[in-house]
Amino acid sequence: MSHATEPSQPTSARFVDGYLPALLALASRLISGEFHEVVRQHGFSVSEWRVMASLADGNLISIGDLAQVTVTKQPTVTRLLDRMESKGQVERVPHPSDRRITLVRITPQGSRTIERLIRLAREHENRVLEPFGLARAEELKNTLRQIIELHAGHPAGNETADEDALPGSMLG
Repeated sequence: MSHATEPSQPTSARFVDGYLPALLALASRLISGEFHEVVRQHGFSVSEWRVMASLADGNLISIGDLAQVTVTKQPTVTRLLDRMESKGQVERVPHPSDRRITLVRITPQGSRTIERLIRLAREHENRVLEPFGLARAEELKNTLRQIIELHAGHPAGNETADEDALPGSMLG
């Protein structure tokens, strides 16, 4: 009896199949990749989307913190902000007490520009999480927030990279 049509089953799982960083990276790459197509269809680069999504709440943030949250090197963020500022999407604001720090925020025009993408991002997230139910989805998010909080203070946790160097980021 031939077993040629049966799929082969590995006798043991690969290390990476159960390794949390590998699982997080792959899940991020797959889910982010789906939404990055939508981002590009709406005329944004992935980096622009990450910046706009990070600023969408309207609060001021330092360029250094923005680089960290968007998982992008600070010089890259600065160049990106130059372009976005010329389009009227963001504005720089001097720090009230520290001249070395520049703050940035989204403009009303930027908010209007990104509004539709934010809605589409929420719809995408809902489709991704729907099979797990609301309670499990919230539990997953809370667990990830705790992991981030526990590891954010570690030196390697404070590094930033450009979008091509990472499989995905927390903004997708």
